Amino acid sequence: MMSERQRKFREEYKADISPLYNGLLHIAVMYGVGIAALWYCSTKLSGVTWEWMLAIPVFLAGNFIEWGMHRFVMHRRIDVYALRAIYERHTRQHHQYFTDNEATIDTTREFRIVFFPWRVLATLGIGGFTLGWIATQIFNLNAGYIVFMTMVAQYLIYETFHYCCHVHENWFVRNMPFINTIRRHHTAHHNLGIMMKYNMNLTFPIADWVMGTTDLRRGLIGHLFNGYSEKHIKEELKPIIKRFRYEETGDTTDGPKLTKEEQEALDRSLVL
Repeated sequence: MMSERQRKFREEYKADISPLYNGLLHIAVMYGVGIAALWYCSTKLSGVTWEWMLAIPVFLAGNFIEWGMHRFVMHRRIDVYALRAIYERHTRQHHQYFTDNEATIDTTREFRIVFFPWRVLATLGIGGFTLGWIATQIFNLNAGYIVFMTMVAQYLIYETFHYCCHVHENWFVRNMPFINTIRRHHTAHHNLGIMMKYNMNLTFPIADWVMGTTDLRRGLIGHLFNGYSEKHIKEELKPIIKRFRYEETGDTTDGPKLTKEEQEALDRSLVL
């Protein structure tokens, strides 16, 4: 059930969205550019063999970068203009708009709070081009295209998975492997008590498992195919999750106001 605080924030946020904003245009441009880039690169590949293996380290590096950006930029206020803006948009807006009590959207205008702005895709494109060029110099042209394609594909997967986390419950999100896992994983992340330190992955919870920042206590395969199960949630986190889900806990705009015991439980869980 949505709290009065969350309902008020949503109303204020939606009132501030520009009348010129069009959610369908937003994602049409994003996916259109991304898919076009993948198609173009695929037409340039020739005689690819071992170069496909480069997708594995690029994917894994991207998974840890995704985790690191979420953990140390989106949830840590750094007084540098661009980084501060990311924090404001994510912690102070996205995490006030969505909680583990109510994490869904109703209209396409709300795509504004779900999908990244177009400039993120442009930034990724520049970074992907740079790393692709480096791979071309070190290996060959096929390697450069595959590095670039992997980065673009990973970004589109990120946005797709995130969207699936914030739509209303349906057969697809409940039963599709990986999607159902990340939906539960991300909804748990939106609990105001643990949002600053836990469940930072938004695609596959690999880095969360390696770094110990997951709310589950189980192996990697179990994490990847956990689905909606809450059986393995860490016992020490359950009281914190419950309190911030059901009680009025005050201002959580810059993170939860934890008791000393709760903070110790969070820290202890991170190193177990």
